[in-house]
Amino acid sequence: MMPSTLIRSLVLLIINFILMNFAFAKDHIVLDLDLSTPIAKIQPSMYGIFFEDINFSADGGLYAELVKNRSFEFDKPMMGWLQPATDPYSLNQNSGIASTLNFASNKSNKNVLRVNVHNDKNYSLVNEGFRGMGITKGQDYLLSFYAANNDQKIKNIIFQLVDAQENVVASVRVAPKDKEWRKYTAQLNAKKTEEKARLKITFEGAGVIDLDMISLFPKETWKGKAKGIRQDLAQLLFDLKPGFLRFPGGCIIEGRTLAQRYQWKNTIGDVEQRPTMISRWNTEFSHKVTPDYFQTFGLGFYEYFQLAEDLGAEPIPVLNCGIACQFNSGELVPVSELDPYIQDALDLIEFANGSVQSVWGKVRKEMGHPEPFNLKYIGIGNEQWGPQYIERFKIFQKVLKEKYPDIVLISGSGPFADGEQFDYAHRELKKLGAEIIDEHYYKDIDWFKKNATRYDNYDRQGPKIFAGEYAAQSVAIVSPENKNSWETALAEAAFMTGLERNADVVHMTSYAPLMAHTEAWQWSPNMIWFNNLQSLATANYEVQKLFANNRGTELLSISANGKALTGQGGLYASAVRDGTDNTVIIKLVNSASAEQEIKLNAQSQPVKLSATVTTLTSKLLSDENTFSNPRTVHPVVEKRSFKSDQFLIKLPANALVIIKYSAN
Repeated sequence: MMPSTLIRSLVLLIINFILMNFAFAKDHIVLDLDLSTPIAKIQPSMYGIFFEDINFSADGGLYAELVKNRSFEFDKPMMGWLQPATDPYSLNQNSGIASTLNFASNKSNKNVLRVNVHNDKNYSLVNEGFRGMGITKGQDYLLSFYAANNDQKIKNIIFQLVDAQENVVASVRVAPKDKEWRKYTAQLNAKKTEEKARLKITFEGAGVIDLDMISLFPKETWKGKAKGIRQDLAQLLFDLKPGFLRFPGGCIIEGRTLAQRYQWKNTIGDVEQRPTMISRWNTEFSHKVTPDYFQTFGLGFYEYFQLAEDLGAEPIPVLNCGIACQFNSGELVPVSELDPYIQDALDLIEFANGSVQSVWGKVRKEMGHPEPFNLKYIGIGNEQWGPQYIERFKIFQKVLKEKYPDIVLISGSGPFADGEQFDYAHRELKKLGAEIIDEHYYKDIDWFKKNATRYDNYDRQGPKIFAGEYAAQSVAIVSPENKNSWETALAEAAFMTGLERNADVVHMTSYAPLMAHTEAWQWSPNMIWFNNLQSLATANYEVQKLFANNRGTELLSISANGKALTGQGGLYASAVRDGTDNTVIIKLVNSASAEQEIKLNAQSQPVKLSATVTTLTSKLLSDENTFSNPRTVHPVVEKRSFKSDQFLIKLPANALVIIKYSAN
């Protein structure tokens, strides 16, 4: 017989156990997952990338060229170049002079550099790069340039990469032999890693020599494409597993005036013959004026199509519709003069998809890609609004659909997420039978959390939606103080569960802007930041990556008390099945400041299952990833085993949790 004290202790333990489990049962939230009837198909294009040439994201960023103003075509032809009179490091102030010559007959490459060396005292020029040049120890760099050694008195040209203290990092000597124009190539190997290197060009001999297209690329580029794109940035894009790549913008296609609009035909063919154009972002915002922001179009439409192909993404080019940026001049092409703009669209489709016997298909072949790019979508305009846009879109639609009925046209609803112009655009585009409408929203954090239900009541028979540009603003739109905080990323995650829950309406989504140079940006926040040597995935990037890497193929119903989780108690949820491997993927967002526990009920659940649980959170909502601490906000992955009747998960405060398990 047990002692009475021991019996009393056991009874107390049992009572405590019962009370604890009773409280536990009361505290957790029950989620019902319906595996029997998928609601909608998840489009392969659901999560993608929007690339705009803003924040030095092309020249000085993704495009790996290191020399700024390589062809002397900026409005100030010597911008980016220093010579003894302007270089504070030079000891030879009177050793020579360099100035540009203009050949007006050449419309795309008008200027060349004439160097007049007065004496043999090592006259030199220096290119400053894009806020310097990022050089990595042990890496090779490919130099190319054109030269005409007029009097053949220049014996050698010495090309050196020098660090911030003028120490030589790499060097090569080239003898310019010909009086006529000739292309020269050489290779430099870096002996040191340097973020702020410059290219120094020194001349041996005294005489006159002309130079053009002075170019320097890292040998190692994405996919090994010569003079291609920067590896680390491209890898971050690839890791997103994007369903599409929208390019080249954005407001960049509109231009402040129509003369400054983006014209895709200027961006293909021989890189050396592509005209340079001032960027519409160079002085747009007084808080970040960048007068040296130009587009060389080395990263042009052909390269964008190639990038989409390499990423396994659908290409989505966007074209000007005959309206300049309505925040600037708002200049209009008369409807009677719209034909060249429409012809540009027709020619682009032929360039992307036409046979090699067609005019533009032949151009694609000559550039090295005989196979078609299989273009399926084109965006007509960007953020245009009002009757002017609808009138022009209608004309584009009629002509393009008659010749290419299978090409999906993406129309726009303007720059705002609601309001009179937004409603007008939707109403009129629906009348026209528009296929996909592009919506943009740069809003505060609370807006994103409250708008997880935005598409719940959209017309299921109306146009599909492309959530083409969105980012939570921590301060205010266009504010230079906006941060890529965990709080903004968490709000976007909550909103994205609403996008996914409405996958029958929402067919495409993309964060914007995509990337920015830390020393040459115009807009914040951005999904990826970079300097000349490093790239940084923000907390917002991590959210986008988790959703895109877990997109699934079929939408499932997940609810609590018969209702979708759209912010009740700070909880948001969506669920999908991936038909390729029959896995179930549940995305849960806890935006509350306290931990919450959920129990999952699912029909036909295996008795035992193993799940992968991925948690993205941080100690503080203000936390950000930085170059010194790039993994402050980073997903943690663990394997968990559950019994089907005890599928309990604790959601940390302010966290995105993704549960993935096999439904077999």
